[in-house]
Amino acid sequence: MTDRFGKVAVLLGGLSAEREVSLKSGAMIHEGLKDRGIDACIIDADANVLNELKQAGADRAFIALHGPWGEDGVIQGALETIGLPYTGSGVLGCALSMDKIRSKQLWLGTGIPTPDFVELKEEQSLGLAIDELQFPLFVKPVHEGSSIGVTRVDSEDALEQAWRDAKELDDAVIAESGVEGPELTIAILQEWALPVIRLETPRTFYDYEAKYQCSTTRYLCPCGLPGDLESALQAQALRAFQLLGCSGWGRVDLMLDAQNSPYFLEVNTVPGMTDHSLVPMAAKQAGMEFSELTERILETSL
Repeated sequence: MTDRFGKVAVLLGGLSAEREVSLKSGAMIHEGLKDRGIDACIIDADANVLNELKQAGADRAFIALHGPWGEDGVIQGALETIGLPYTGSGVLGCALSMDKIRSKQLWLGTGIPTPDFVELKEEQSLGLAIDELQFPLFVKPVHEGSSIGVTRVDSEDALEQAWRDAKELDDAVIAESGVEGPELTIAILQEWALPVIRLETPRTFYDYEAKYQCSTTRYLCPCGLPGDLESALQAQALRAFQLLGCSGWGRVDLMLDAQNSPYFLEVNTVPGMTDHSLVPMAAKQAGMEFSELTERILETSL
């Protein structure tokens, strides 16, 4: 039994739209930690989570909560109040990364390229998006992950319904210019950018179904890019991650255009850890098995 961590509580489930993914991630993390001889338990996090942590005698928390309340700084702030160490980014990094508007504004101010966007505050904003952006557009809830509520829009007629659908999930919605090119993702682990993964799907884009349900999605790692380009993207992804105040581990998503110029989309501070997830794939390409990955992530709580 590894005792340098004490008792580890894996926080999973939660209250967000990504609850089902979180349950799978947390269960796999729990098994990975046990395989490393670590004393770990599972807590399905709800409003009573701080009391449950105390009752469990937890010495630290492995956060496996996706989406709002898990990746937006809320649970991190709660754990700070009781002095319990936790994995991954702190309150600021999580809050900034979860807010697509503020993260993009910060990137734009620091030279990190990101697609043009318009905040859709009300129906009148739809005309501004049509005037300022180019189709295809992606309409996104500002504070959701896993592509939940994201719609690709190829015409003016479809824009209003996409906005209304996103508004059902989040009061804040953006329209973002689409980038025609490959989608890439770069995992970050302890200031180390892991090998780049290229995503390919026959669907219109890499949506929730492509991420978690389709067997036709392809994950290319090695990604097939020239070595110097891959190295440059890894360095830029790490910078984009750190500029948002992120630390420990996470995942940076981006697109390449026809000239191989990158456009950064978002940072996930608690990425998925399921059998379809990208961070374990990148770690495996780097020579790291899943159980070792879970321990390396847990080390970010020390």
